[in-house]
Amino acid sequence: MPDELNKPEYNIPPELEGTVAITTLDRIYNWGRRYSVWPMFFGLACCAIEMIATAGARFDLARFGMEIMRPSPRQCDLMIVSGTVTKKMIPQVVRLYNQMPEPKYVLSMGACACGGGPFKRGYNVIAGVDKYIPVDVYVPGCPPTPQALLYGLIKIQEKIDKESVKEVRWYQKEEDPGIPVPILGPDLIDLRDFPELLERVTQKEDQA
Repeated sequence: MPDELNKPEYNIPPELEGTVAITTLDRIYNWGRRYSVWPMFFGLACCAIEMIATAGARFDLARFGMEIMRPSPRQCDLMIVSGTVTKKMIPQVVRLYNQMPEPKYVLSMGACACGGGPFKRGYNVIAGVDKYIPVDVYVPGCPPTPQALLYGLIKIQEKIDKESVKEVRWYQKEEDPGIPVPILGPDLIDLRDFPELLERVTQKEDQA
């Protein structure tokens, strides 16, 4: 009883005043988000088989609160790019990414998604999905094991733990325009490079 009466009083330093409430809110908010991440239920190539195995009983993805894989991008928090990304497929991947609500994360699974893999020098394969959408965690391997995917998902949770509502992009005043969907013609055209391409064409015409 005397020990309870003589407990020291904890004073908040002046430089931390006004931030304790935000820190507490971040911890509660992030605790709820890290255990309710819903991955998108789609796969591109052989890495998708390992992703499916991770959701099975042996590895039990449900331990991390991520067992609800949704077929609609509007209900998903996490895109797992599992497999080879071709030039024909990347416009659909970017479109799905734009349809996902914030907060959203991307996990690049396998050597093909991370950097092109053994098909990097092929004419129809993207040398890394991060050239078109932002990637939060890379899981290398060909294909990576379910244990490696679980490790990558844990890294996603650790990233969520470190985020603050004062700094994340989805609470900023600036509107996010999204990522322009690439156009597949004779070759893949990234619309973000269009001003540079137009400038090159103009210079060639002037030189001619």
